[in-house]
Amino acid sequence: QVQFVESGGGLVEAGGSLKLACTVSGSTFSITHMGWYRQTTGEQREFVAHIAHTGSSHYADSVKGRFTISRDDAKNTAYLQMNNLKPEDTGVYFCYTDVPRPPLPTQRSWGQGTTVTVSS
Repeated sequence: QVQFVESGGGLVEAGGSLKLACTVSGSTFSITHMGWYRQTTGEQREFVAHIAHTGSSHYADSVKGRFTISRDDAKNTAYLQMNNLKPEDTGVYFCYTDVPRPPLPTQRSWGQGTTVTVSS
């Protein structure tokens, strides 16, 4: 079972920056893909960013050019650097892991979430 420690959320003014961190245990980190979704009250969870175990990444169009996802395999940690934050970035950010288990489906696990609030 994967355990998560998420940190880095908080309150920031529009145009500011925050850096989220997600440290996991209980999985083989070197083969684990990671990423974040976010959710606002009453809305569905939406994809934000993903980083594969190879280091390749992709982003939601709404955050491209502003957010950067990275990973430190030595620390079993992924990071989401969020710059030029906008009020619409407000939400609970959930870290996830995807662990390939061929021939079984990839196993996804979720962290507890951390809250980001961007004031206008």
